[in-house]
Amino acid sequence: MLTLPPLSLDKAIAVLDMGLRTVFSNAVASRPYPVSETTSDSTLTDRERKHAAALMRVNHVGEVCAQALYSGQALVSRDPANVEALKQASHDEVDHLAWCEQRINELGGRKSLLNPLWFGTSFGLGVAAGLLGDKWNLGFLAETEHQVAAHLHSHLQALPAQDHVSRTIVSQMKIDEQQHAQTAEQLGGAALPAPVKRAMRLASTVMTRTAYHL
Repeated sequence: MLTLPPLSLDKAIAVLDMGLRTVFSNAVASRPYPVSETTSDSTLTDRERKHAAALMRVNHVGEVCAQALYSGQALVSRDPANVEALKQASHDEVDHLAWCEQRINELGGRKSLLNPLWFGTSFGLGVAAGLLGDKWNLGFLAETEHQVAAHLHSHLQALPAQDHVSRTIVSQMKIDEQQHAQTAEQLGGAALPAPVKRAMRLASTVMTRTAYHL
């Protein structure tokens, strides 16, 4: 039987505060924007800008989901080492969130209108994964990061070739996601069953196709 570990009022308030800031506030990165000031995107056409902005919106939604997932997982995890790994991943994702938001603004785009829905759904999934036990919790983290890295790789193929700014951001994000996956596996994350992986990919496909437009 799955049981929740003791949850303090402080933890609940912290999660609520983080959720509100993720969805409604501007993220603040702890690392510098990974793009040189001399890098230019002045050669992009209006159509390319619109396409790049939509792709970066999808990436921003992915980071909103990541914040929610890791918060839900950390909230119910019992192993301090696992909680720390989730917190570190979440910390890096805040940088990604801020970078994507800045790039969306530079391209004249907007964030997803459905961010509250993405956050709430992902938080619930994170709690569910965490309740299965730490090895599955970490396995879910590892598989999530592997799928995100693959998704980012596809965006490197889809972004306009001359959009060096977006491509630099996505490349750094991919490096970070791969590192998170490796950390989760080293901490003992279990490989998820194939049907679960397929379900995760299907959910990701629905999210990305919707976020591209909304």
